[in-house]
Amino acid sequence: MKLQGELETAFNAQVTLEIEASIVYRQLAIDMDVLDLPGIAGWFRAQAEEEIVHANKFIDHMIDRDAHPVIQPISGSGTTVETVLDAFKASLAHEVKVSESIRNLYRLAQKEGDIDAFPLLNWFVDEQLEEEATVAEIIGRVELIGNDGNGLLRLDSELGSRHADED
Repeated sequence: MKLQGELETAFNAQVTLEIEASIVYRQLAIDMDVLDLPGIAGWFRAQAEEEIVHANKFIDHMIDRDAHPVIQPISGSGTTVETVLDAFKASLAHEVKVSESIRNLYRLAQKEGDIDAFPLLNWFVDEQLEEEATVAEIIGRVELIGNDGNGLLRLDSELGSRHADED
């Protein structure tokens, strides 16, 4: 079934949002590098790369359905943080935004009776639940650590063990 109309427009917006998420995560990585936390910076870089993979999933789906993906103007740059806690709070806020966008796509696909979109959207619903839970857990740990430099360095080391290909 050809993807078209309002759903095609919404999928294009999602592609753009996923690329925007990549930019947000890249900036957060830079901010963590500035704080001399290479492990946390690496975690955010891996997230940035994962968001490009997500954008590509939508692009591939659209092309497979004879639609034309178009990246819209990107916002999201210019957001900087000064603390690890603020970085992860910014991350969670963006994940919540992406999650709601996915839910809206799902609702629109239901409204339009586009069952071909459901497998992709179901995958993303699961993925977003995992993303939000992971970041919320990290926020909880950062709040427990507080100003303990040793704890922060342990977290930096732990998060630095993540590789970009982990999903």
